Amino acid sequence: MIEDAQASKPPIQAMADAVSRVFVPAIVATSAAVFAGWLLAAELGAVPQDWMGERTPLAFALNMGIATMVVACPCAMGLAVPTAIMVGTGVAARNGVLIKEGEAIEHARKVTAVIFDKTGTLTEGKPRVTDVCGFDHKVPLDEIVRLVGAAETNSEHPLGRAIVAYAEERARRARAGVGRDDGDVRLGTPTGFLAESGKGLQCKVDGRHIAVGTRAWMLEMKAKGFSDRVQSVVERLEGEGKTAVLAAVDLEVAAVLAVADAPRPESADVLRKLNSMKISTWMVTGDNQRTASSIAESLGISKDCVMAEVLPGNKARKVSSLQEAGQVVAMVGDGINDAPALAQADLGIAVGNGTDIAIEAASMVLMGGQITSIVAAIDVSRAIYRRIWINFGWAFVYNLVLIPAAAGAAFPLIGATLPAWAAGAAMAMSSVSVVVSSLLLNVYTPPLLARPSPRRGASPVKALDQVVVEGAAGELSRPLLQSSD
Repeated sequence: MIEDAQASKPPIQAMADAVSRVFVPAIVATSAAVFAGWLLAAELGAVPQDWMGERTPLAFALNMGIATMVVACPCAMGLAVPTAIMVGTGVAARNGVLIKEGEAIEHARKVTAVIFDKTGTLTEGKPRVTDVCGFDHKVPLDEIVRLVGAAETNSEHPLGRAIVAYAEERARRARAGVGRDDGDVRLGTPTGFLAESGKGLQCKVDGRHIAVGTRAWMLEMKAKGFSDRVQSVVERLEGEGKTAVLAAVDLEVAAVLAVADAPRPESADVLRKLNSMKISTWMVTGDNQRTASSIAESLGISKDCVMAEVLPGNKARKVSSLQEAGQVVAMVGDGINDAPALAQADLGIAVGNGTDIAIEAASMVLMGGQITSIVAAIDVSRAIYRRIWINFGWAFVYNLVLIPAAAGAAFPLIGATLPAWAAGAAMAMSSVSVVVSSLLLNVYTPPLLARPSPRRGASPVKALDQVVVEGAAGELSRPLLQSSD
Protein backbone atom coordinates (compact mmCIF):
# COMPACT_ATOMS: atom_id res chain seq x y z
CA MET A 1 0.00 0.00 0.00
CA ILE A 2 2.88 2.36 0.80
CA GLU A 3 4.46 1.48 -2.55
CA ASP A 4 1.18 2.33 -4.30
CA ALA A 5 1.11 5.71 -2.56
CA GLN A 6 4.72 6.36 -3.52
CA ALA A 7 3.94 5.54 -7.15
CA SER A 8 0.71 7.56 -7.33
CA LYS A 9 0.69 11.07 -8.75
CA PRO A 10 -0.75 13.95 -6.72
CA PRO A 11 -2.30 16.87 -8.64
CA ILE A 12 0.88 18.95 -8.31
CA GLN A 13 2.69 16.31 -10.37
CA ALA A 14 0.44 17.23 -13.29
CA MET A 15 1.82 20.77 -13.11
CA ALA A 16 5.39 19.45 -13.13
CA ASP A 17 4.59 17.21 -16.10
CA ALA A 18 3.04 20.14 -17.96
CA VAL A 19 6.14 22.28 -17.34
CA SER A 20 8.39 19.44 -18.53
CA ARG A 21 6.35 19.01 -21.71
CA VAL A 22 6.90 22.67 -22.54
CA PHE A 23 10.45 22.81 -21.17
CA VAL A 24 11.99 20.16 -23.44
CA PRO A 25 10.92 21.58 -26.82
CA ALA A 26 11.69 25.07 -25.54
CA ILE A 27 15.26 24.04 -24.68
CA VAL A 28 15.71 22.34 -28.05
CA ALA A 29 14.58 25.52 -29.76
CA THR A 30 16.76 27.66 -27.49
CA SER A 31 19.82 25.50 -28.15
CA ALA A 32 19.24 25.74 -31.89
CA ALA A 33 18.85 29.51 -31.61
CA VAL A 34 22.07 29.78 -29.55
CA PHE A 35 23.96 27.72 -32.11
CA ALA A 36 22.59 29.73 -35.03
CA GLY A 37 23.17 33.06 -33.30
CA TRP A 38 26.80 32.43 -32.38
CA LEU A 39 27.54 30.87 -35.78
CA LEU A 40 26.08 33.87 -37.60
CA ALA A 41 27.92 36.29 -35.32
CA ALA A 42 31.21 34.45 -35.83
CA GLU A 43 30.83 34.25 -39.61
CA LEU A 44 30.03 37.96 -39.78
CA GLY A 45 33.14 38.78 -37.73
CA ALA A 46 31.23 40.02 -34.71
CA VAL A 47 33.13 37.52 -32.53
CA PRO A 48 36.81 38.40 -32.07
CA GLN A 49 39.20 35.63 -33.08
CA ASP A 50 40.83 35.58 -29.64
CA TRP A 51 37.43 34.59 -28.20
CA MET A 52 37.31 31.51 -30.41
CA GLY A 53 41.03 30.66 -30.09
CA GLU A 54 41.93 27.84 -32.47
CA ARG A 55 38.30 26.81 -32.95
CA THR A 56 36.41 27.42 -36.16
CA PRO A 57 33.19 29.44 -36.04
CA LEU A 58 31.24 26.19 -36.47
CA ALA A 59 33.01 24.43 -33.59
CA PHE A 60 32.66 27.50 -31.38
CA ALA A 61 28.92 27.84 -32.06
CA LEU A 62 28.38 24.10 -31.78
CA ASN A 63 29.98 24.08 -28.31
CA MET A 64 27.61 26.83 -27.22
CA GLY A 65 24.54 25.02 -28.56
CA ILE A 66 25.48 21.63 -27.13
CA ALA A 67 26.34 23.10 -23.71
CA THR A 68 22.96 24.84 -23.63
CA MET A 69 21.19 21.61 -24.55
CA VAL A 70 23.11 19.51 -22.03
CA VAL A 71 23.04 21.87 -19.06
CA ALA A 72 19.24 22.26 -19.16
CA CYS A 73 17.71 19.88 -16.66
CA PRO A 74 14.07 18.85 -17.00
CA CYS A 75 15.01 15.89 -14.82
CA ALA A 76 15.18 18.12 -11.75
CA MET A 77 11.65 19.31 -12.45
CA GLY A 78 10.46 15.76 -12.95
CA LEU A 79 12.13 14.50 -9.77
CA ALA A 80 10.89 17.32 -7.53
CA VAL A 81 7.52 15.70 -6.75
CA PRO A 82 8.03 11.90 -6.82
CA THR A 83 11.17 11.93 -4.69
CA ALA A 84 9.49 14.08 -2.04
CA ILE A 85 6.38 11.86 -2.11
CA MET A 86 8.45 8.68 -1.87
CA VAL A 87 10.50 9.88 1.09
CA GLY A 88 7.55 11.63 2.75
CA THR A 89 5.25 8.59 2.75
CA GLY A 90 8.00 6.58 4.40
CA VAL A 91 8.46 9.28 7.03
CA ALA A 92 4.70 9.35 7.62
CA ALA A 93 4.64 5.58 8.08
CA ARG A 94 7.37 5.82 10.70
CA ASN A 95 5.18 8.32 12.53
CA GLY A 96 2.13 6.07 12.54
CA VAL A 97 0.38 7.36 9.39
CA LEU A 98 -0.30 5.15 6.39
CA ILE A 99 -0.86 7.28 3.29
CA LYS A 100 -2.78 5.27 0.72
CA GLU A 101 -2.60 7.72 -2.18
CA GLY A 102 -0.51 10.71 -3.16
CA GLU A 103 -3.56 12.93 -3.60
CA ALA A 104 -4.25 12.62 0.13
CA ILE A 105 -1.08 14.59 0.86
CA GLU A 106 -2.33 17.59 -1.10
CA HIS A 107 -5.72 17.50 0.61
CA ALA A 108 -4.14 17.09 4.05
CA ARG A 109 -2.04 20.22 3.74
CA LYS A 110 -5.15 22.25 2.83
CA VAL A 111 -7.43 20.94 5.62
CA THR A 112 -9.29 23.69 7.45
CA ALA A 113 -11.75 21.57 9.45
CA VAL A 114 -11.55 18.12 11.05
CA ILE A 115 -14.71 16.23 12.00
CA PHE A 116 -14.25 13.52 14.62
CA ASP A 117 -16.65 10.68 15.19
CA LYS A 118 -17.10 10.43 18.95
CA THR A 119 -17.33 6.76 19.85
CA GLY A 120 -14.04 4.95 19.40
CA THR A 121 -12.27 7.99 17.99
CA LEU A 122 -12.37 10.74 20.59
CA THR A 123 -13.34 8.18 23.21
CA GLU A 124 -11.65 4.91 24.09
CA GLY A 125 -14.35 2.86 22.38
CA LYS A 126 -14.94 0.80 25.53
CA PRO A 127 -18.37 1.88 26.80
CA ARG A 128 -19.55 0.48 30.11
CA VAL A 129 -22.72 0.77 32.14
CA THR A 130 -22.25 3.26 34.97
CA ASP A 131 -25.76 3.74 36.38
CA VAL A 132 -29.02 1.83 36.47
CA CYS A 133 -32.24 3.45 37.63
CA GLY A 134 -35.41 1.41 37.98
CA PHE A 135 -38.90 2.89 38.18
CA ASP A 136 -42.19 1.64 39.58
CA HIS A 137 -42.76 -1.52 37.60
CA LYS A 138 -44.18 -4.92 38.36
CA VAL A 139 -41.03 -6.57 37.00
CA PRO A 140 -38.04 -6.55 39.42
CA LEU A 141 -35.01 -4.52 38.39
CA ASP A 142 -32.74 -7.60 38.15
CA GLU A 143 -35.21 -9.17 35.74
CA ILE A 144 -35.47 -5.96 33.73
CA VAL A 145 -31.70 -5.86 33.30
CA ARG A 146 -31.70 -9.51 32.17
CA LEU A 147 -34.45 -8.88 29.63
CA VAL A 148 -32.70 -5.79 28.28
CA GLY A 149 -29.42 -7.71 28.03
CA ALA A 150 -31.16 -10.49 26.14
CA ALA A 151 -32.76 -7.98 23.78
CA GLU A 152 -29.36 -6.44 23.01
CA THR A 153 -27.74 -9.81 22.31
CA ASN A 154 -28.13 -9.39 18.54
CA SER A 155 -27.17 -5.72 18.56
CA GLU A 156 -23.96 -4.64 16.83
CA HIS A 157 -23.93 -1.23 18.51
CA PRO A 158 -21.12 -0.61 21.05
CA LEU A 159 -23.66 0.53 23.65
CA GLY A 160 -25.64 -2.65 23.12
CA ARG A 161 -22.55 -4.78 23.65
CA ALA A 162 -21.81 -2.85 26.86
CA ILE A 163 -25.31 -3.53 28.17
CA VAL A 164 -25.01 -7.24 27.34
CA ALA A 165 -21.67 -7.45 29.15
CA TYR A 166 -23.17 -5.70 32.18
CA ALA A 167 -26.25 -7.93 32.24
CA GLU A 168 -24.15 -11.09 31.94
CA GLU A 169 -21.76 -10.04 34.71
CA ARG A 170 -24.68 -9.03 36.92
CA ALA A 171 -26.33 -12.40 36.37
CA ARG A 172 -23.04 -14.22 36.90
CA ARG A 173 -22.46 -12.53 40.25
CA ALA A 174 -26.04 -13.13 41.29
CA ARG A 175 -25.60 -16.85 40.57
CA ALA A 176 -22.34 -16.86 42.51
CA GLY A 177 -24.15 -15.28 45.43
CA VAL A 178 -26.47 -18.28 45.69
CA GLY A 179 -23.71 -20.84 45.24
CA ARG A 180 -24.13 -21.41 41.49
CA ASP A 181 -20.81 -20.09 40.22
CA ASP A 182 -20.73 -22.42 37.20
CA GLY A 183 -20.18 -19.63 34.66
CA ASP A 184 -23.27 -20.69 32.71
CA VAL A 185 -25.14 -17.43 32.06
CA ARG A 186 -28.08 -17.34 29.68
CA LEU A 187 -29.92 -14.08 29.39
CA GLY A 188 -32.55 -15.34 27.00
CA THR A 189 -33.23 -15.52 23.28
CA PRO A 190 -34.86 -12.55 21.53
CA THR A 191 -37.42 -13.14 18.80
CA GLY A 192 -38.96 -10.76 16.30
CA PHE A 193 -35.87 -8.57 16.56
CA LEU A 194 -36.21 -5.18 14.85
CA ALA A 195 -33.60 -2.43 15.11
CA GLU A 196 -33.59 1.06 13.68
CA SER A 197 -30.17 2.64 13.41
CA GLY A 198 -29.68 5.63 15.69
CA LYS A 199 -32.94 5.06 17.57
CA GLY A 200 -33.26 1.67 19.22
CA LEU A 201 -34.65 -1.83 18.98
CA GLN A 202 -37.65 -3.92 19.90
CA CYS A 203 -38.16 -7.64 20.26
CA LYS A 204 -39.78 -10.30 22.43
CA VAL A 205 -37.96 -12.09 25.24
CA ASP A 206 -39.69 -14.82 27.22
CA GLY A 207 -43.03 -13.59 25.94
CA ARG A 208 -42.50 -9.97 26.99
CA HIS A 209 -42.24 -7.07 24.57
CA ILE A 210 -38.92 -5.28 25.12
CA ALA A 211 -38.04 -1.89 23.66
CA VAL A 212 -34.61 -0.33 24.23
CA GLY A 213 -33.36 2.98 22.89
CA THR A 214 -33.67 6.74 22.93
CA ARG A 215 -36.48 8.94 24.21
CA ALA A 216 -37.65 9.41 20.63
CA TRP A 217 -37.80 5.64 20.23
CA MET A 218 -39.90 5.28 23.36
CA LEU A 219 -42.32 7.89 22.06
CA GLU A 220 -42.43 6.17 18.69
CA MET A 221 -43.20 2.87 20.45
CA LYS A 222 -45.94 4.73 22.39
CA ALA A 223 -44.46 3.47 25.65
CA LYS A 224 -46.25 4.57 28.82
CA GLY A 225 -44.73 5.84 32.05
CA PHE A 226 -42.45 8.49 30.59
CA SER A 227 -42.96 10.71 33.64
CA ASP A 228 -41.29 13.91 34.79
CA ARG A 229 -39.14 11.82 37.12
CA VAL A 230 -37.92 9.69 34.25
CA GLN A 231 -37.15 12.85 32.30
CA SER A 232 -35.28 14.26 35.32
CA VAL A 233 -33.12 11.13 35.65
CA VAL A 234 -32.35 11.14 31.94
CA GLU A 235 -31.35 14.80 31.98
CA ARG A 236 -29.14 14.30 35.03
CA LEU A 237 -27.28 11.41 33.42
CA GLU A 238 -26.91 13.22 30.12
CA GLY A 239 -25.58 16.26 31.93
CA GLU A 240 -22.80 14.03 33.27
CA GLY A 241 -21.76 13.14 29.73
CA LYS A 242 -23.40 9.71 29.79
CA THR A 243 -25.71 8.15 27.23
CA ALA A 244 -29.09 7.41 28.77
CA VAL A 245 -30.65 4.23 27.35
CA LEU A 246 -34.32 3.74 28.18
CA ALA A 247 -35.86 0.31 28.55
CA ALA A 248 -39.57 -0.45 28.30
CA VAL A 249 -41.13 -3.76 29.29
CA ASP A 250 -44.51 -4.47 27.73
CA LEU A 251 -44.58 -0.88 26.45
CA GLU A 252 -44.05 0.67 29.88
CA VAL A 253 -40.84 2.54 30.74
CA ALA A 254 -39.16 0.39 33.38
CA ALA A 255 -35.55 1.54 33.71
CA VAL A 256 -32.80 3.81 32.47
CA LEU A 257 -29.27 2.51 31.97
CA ALA A 258 -26.44 5.02 31.68
CA VAL A 259 -23.51 4.08 29.48
CA ALA A 260 -20.28 6.06 29.43
CA ASP A 261 -17.27 5.85 27.16
CA ALA A 262 -14.30 7.68 28.63
CA PRO A 263 -12.49 10.18 26.37
CA ARG A 264 -9.01 9.15 25.28
CA PRO A 265 -6.39 10.80 27.50
CA GLU A 266 -4.77 12.43 24.48
CA SER A 267 -7.94 13.70 22.76
CA ALA A 268 -8.00 17.16 24.36
CA ASP A 269 -4.35 17.80 23.51
CA VAL A 270 -4.82 16.68 19.90
CA LEU A 271 -7.79 19.02 19.49
CA ARG A 272 -5.89 21.88 21.09
CA LYS A 273 -2.92 21.33 18.77
CA LEU A 274 -5.14 21.26 15.68
CA ASN A 275 -6.74 24.54 16.75
CA SER A 276 -3.27 26.07 17.10
CA MET A 277 -2.66 25.00 13.48
CA LYS A 278 -5.66 27.13 12.40
CA ILE A 279 -7.85 24.06 11.94
CA SER A 280 -11.36 24.00 13.41
CA THR A 281 -12.39 20.80 15.20
CA TRP A 282 -15.88 19.29 15.14
CA MET A 283 -17.53 16.31 16.81
CA VAL A 284 -20.32 14.25 15.26
CA THR A 285 -22.34 11.78 17.29
CA GLY A 286 -25.70 10.11 17.52
CA ASP A 287 -25.93 11.12 21.18
CA ASN A 288 -28.39 13.79 22.23
CA GLN A 289 -27.29 17.40 22.43
CA ARG A 290 -26.92 17.45 26.23
CA THR A 291 -24.61 14.41 26.40
CA ALA A 292 -22.64 15.54 23.37
CA SER A 293 -22.17 19.05 24.76
CA SER A 294 -20.91 17.69 28.07
CA ILE A 295 -18.30 15.53 26.38
CA ALA A 296 -17.36 18.33 23.98
CA GLU A 297 -16.83 20.69 26.91
CA SER A 298 -14.51 18.19 28.58
CA LEU A 299 -12.44 18.04 25.39
CA GLY A 300 -12.41 21.75 24.66
CA ILE A 301 -14.70 21.64 21.62
CA SER A 302 -16.97 24.64 21.13
CA LYS A 303 -20.69 23.92 21.45
CA ASP A 304 -21.12 25.47 18.01
CA CYS A 305 -18.93 22.69 16.62
CA VAL A 306 -20.98 19.81 18.02
CA MET A 307 -23.15 17.82 15.62
CA ALA A 308 -25.46 15.81 17.88
CA GLU A 309 -28.33 13.40 17.23
CA VAL A 310 -26.93 12.62 13.80
CA LEU A 311 -28.20 9.38 12.33
CA PRO A 312 -25.44 7.18 10.87
CA GLY A 313 -26.61 7.76 7.32
CA ASN A 314 -26.50 11.55 7.75
CA LYS A 315 -22.84 11.92 8.70
CA ALA A 316 -21.87 12.35 5.06
CA ARG A 317 -24.40 15.19 4.78
CA LYS A 318 -22.73 16.98 7.68
CA VAL A 319 -19.41 16.69 5.89
CA SER A 320 -20.99 17.99 2.70
CA SER A 321 -22.51 20.98 4.51
CA LEU A 322 -19.08 22.10 5.70
CA GLN A 323 -17.65 21.61 2.21
CA GLU A 324 -20.41 23.77 0.77
CA ALA A 325 -19.37 26.46 3.27
CA GLY A 326 -15.92 26.49 1.68
CA GLN A 327 -14.11 24.28 4.18
CA VAL A 328 -11.58 21.61 3.24
CA VAL A 329 -12.81 18.80 5.46
CA ALA A 330 -11.05 15.83 7.02
CA MET A 331 -13.24 13.14 8.58
CA VAL A 332 -11.85 10.86 11.28
CA GLY A 333 -13.75 7.67 12.09
CA ASP A 334 -13.47 3.97 12.74
CA GLY A 335 -16.83 2.31 12.16
CA ILE A 336 -18.96 0.99 9.34
CA ASN A 337 -21.31 3.94 9.77
CA ASP A 338 -18.41 6.33 9.18
CA ALA A 339 -17.51 4.91 5.76
CA PRO A 340 -19.84 7.18 3.68
CA ALA A 341 -18.57 10.27 5.52
CA LEU A 342 -14.95 9.16 5.08
CA ALA A 343 -15.56 8.81 1.35
CA GLN A 344 -17.36 12.17 1.13
CA ALA A 345 -14.65 14.13 2.96
CA ASP A 346 -11.77 15.75 1.13
CA LEU A 347 -9.53 13.67 3.39
CA GLY A 348 -10.80 10.49 5.02
CA ILE A 349 -8.75 9.33 8.01
CA ALA A 350 -9.49 5.92 9.51
CA VAL A 351 -8.34 4.83 12.95
CA GLY A 352 -6.22 1.73 12.45
CA ASN A 353 -8.15 -0.48 14.88
CA GLY A 354 -11.43 0.32 13.12
CA THR A 355 -13.47 -1.72 10.66
CA ASP A 356 -12.15 -2.88 7.30
CA ILE A 357 -14.85 -0.89 5.50
CA ALA A 358 -13.78 2.35 7.19
CA ILE A 359 -10.13 1.68 6.38
CA GLU A 360 -11.02 0.95 2.76
CA ALA A 361 -13.01 4.18 2.42
CA ALA A 362 -10.26 6.34 3.94
CA SER A 363 -7.22 7.77 2.16
CA MET A 364 -5.09 7.80 5.32
CA VAL A 365 -4.94 5.28 8.16
CA LEU A 366 -3.71 5.94 11.69
CA MET A 367 -1.75 2.79 12.44
CA GLY A 368 -1.94 1.60 16.02
CA GLY A 369 -5.15 3.53 16.59
CA GLN A 370 -3.40 6.55 18.11
CA ILE A 371 -5.23 9.77 17.23
CA THR A 372 -2.11 11.76 18.07
CA SER A 373 -0.99 10.68 14.60
CA ILE A 374 -3.61 13.02 13.10
CA VAL A 375 -1.39 15.98 13.92
CA ALA A 376 1.57 14.22 12.32
CA ALA A 377 -0.52 13.33 9.24
CA ILE A 378 -1.37 16.96 8.53
CA ASP A 379 2.01 18.37 9.56
CA VAL A 380 4.06 15.89 7.53
CA SER A 381 1.86 16.58 4.49
CA ARG A 382 2.66 20.27 4.83
CA ALA A 383 6.36 19.41 5.20
CA ILE A 384 6.24 17.30 2.03
CA TYR A 385 4.71 20.14 0.06
CA ARG A 386 7.21 22.64 1.40
CA ARG A 387 9.96 20.31 0.22
CA ILE A 388 8.34 19.95 -3.20
CA TRP A 389 8.32 23.73 -3.65
CA ILE A 390 11.92 23.95 -2.43
CA ASN A 391 12.80 21.37 -5.08
CA PHE A 392 10.93 23.35 -7.72
CA GLY A 393 12.67 26.53 -6.59
CA TRP A 394 16.10 24.95 -6.81
CA ALA A 395 15.39 23.52 -10.27
CA PHE A 396 14.12 26.90 -11.47
CA VAL A 397 17.10 28.85 -10.11
CA TYR A 398 19.53 26.29 -11.53
CA ASN A 399 18.10 26.55 -15.03
CA LEU A 400 17.70 30.32 -14.75
CA VAL A 401 21.42 30.75 -14.00
CA LEU A 402 23.15 27.97 -15.93
CA ILE A 403 21.21 28.02 -19.20
CA PRO A 404 22.24 31.64 -19.96
CA ALA A 405 25.77 30.82 -18.77
CA ALA A 406 25.98 27.83 -21.11
CA ALA A 407 24.53 29.93 -23.93
CA GLY A 408 27.47 32.36 -23.56
CA ALA A 409 25.65 35.28 -21.94
CA ALA A 410 28.68 35.99 -19.74
CA PHE A 411 31.28 35.14 -22.38
CA PRO A 412 32.01 38.78 -23.36
CA LEU A 413 32.74 39.56 -19.69
CA ILE A 414 34.77 36.54 -18.59
CA GLY A 415 36.01 35.28 -21.95
CA ALA A 416 35.24 31.66 -21.16
CA THR A 417 32.61 29.18 -22.24
CA LEU A 418 31.09 26.25 -20.37
CA PRO A 419 32.51 23.03 -21.84
CA ALA A 420 29.99 20.36 -22.77
CA TRP A 421 31.42 17.94 -20.19
CA ALA A 422 31.04 20.56 -17.45
CA ALA A 423 27.47 21.21 -18.57
CA GLY A 424 26.73 17.49 -18.31
CA ALA A 425 28.25 17.30 -14.83
CA ALA A 426 26.21 20.32 -13.72
CA MET A 427 23.05 18.72 -15.06
CA ALA A 428 23.73 15.51 -13.13
CA MET A 429 24.46 17.43 -9.95
CA SER A 430 21.18 19.28 -10.33
CA SER A 431 19.25 16.00 -10.28
CA VAL A 432 21.32 14.70 -7.38
CA SER A 433 20.70 17.89 -5.40
CA VAL A 434 16.91 17.49 -5.77
CA VAL A 435 17.14 13.91 -4.51
CA VAL A 436 19.30 15.00 -1.56
CA SER A 437 16.82 17.79 -0.82
CA SER A 438 13.97 15.27 -0.67
CA LEU A 439 16.02 12.96 1.55
CA LEU A 440 16.23 15.77 4.09
CA LEU A 441 12.61 14.92 4.93
CA ASN A 442 14.08 12.04 6.92
CA VAL A 443 15.07 14.48 9.65
CA TYR A 444 11.42 15.47 10.12
CA THR A 445 10.07 15.22 13.66
CA PRO A 446 6.33 15.53 14.43
CA PRO A 447 5.03 18.34 16.64
CA LEU A 448 5.18 17.61 20.33
CA LEU A 449 1.89 17.42 22.19
CA ALA A 450 1.46 18.47 25.79
CA ARG A 451 1.10 15.79 28.40
CA PRO A 452 -2.46 14.49 28.70
CA SER A 453 -4.45 16.83 30.91
CA PRO A 454 -7.00 15.63 33.49
CA ARG A 455 -10.46 15.07 32.06
CA ARG A 456 -13.16 17.51 32.92
CA GLY A 457 -16.92 17.26 32.70
CA ALA A 458 -17.53 13.73 31.47
CA SER A 459 -17.74 11.17 34.24
CA PRO A 460 -15.13 8.43 34.25
CA VAL A 461 -16.23 4.89 33.41
CA LYS A 462 -16.76 2.88 36.55
CA ALA A 463 -15.88 -0.67 37.44
CA LEU A 464 -18.76 -3.07 37.87
CA ASP A 465 -18.64 -2.84 41.67
CA GLN A 466 -19.13 0.91 41.40
CA VAL A 467 -22.20 0.92 39.16
CA VAL A 468 -24.85 3.04 40.85
CA VAL A 469 -28.25 1.40 41.14
CA GLU A 470 -31.30 3.45 42.04
CA GLY A 471 -34.52 1.90 43.18
CA ALA A 472 -38.05 2.89 42.38
CA ALA A 473 -37.91 5.85 44.71
CA GLY A 474 -34.81 7.13 42.98
CA GLU A 475 -33.16 7.71 46.34
CA LEU A 476 -31.20 4.53 47.01
CA SER A 477 -27.60 4.61 45.77
CA ARG A 478 -25.40 1.62 46.45
CA PRO A 479 -22.82 -0.56 44.66
CA LEU A 480 -24.30 -3.08 42.27
CA LEU A 481 -23.04 -6.00 44.33
CA GLN A 482 -20.72 -5.97 47.28
CA SER A 483 -17.26 -7.34 46.58
CA SER A 484 -16.80 -10.91 47.66
CA ASP A 485 -13.72 -9.97 49.64
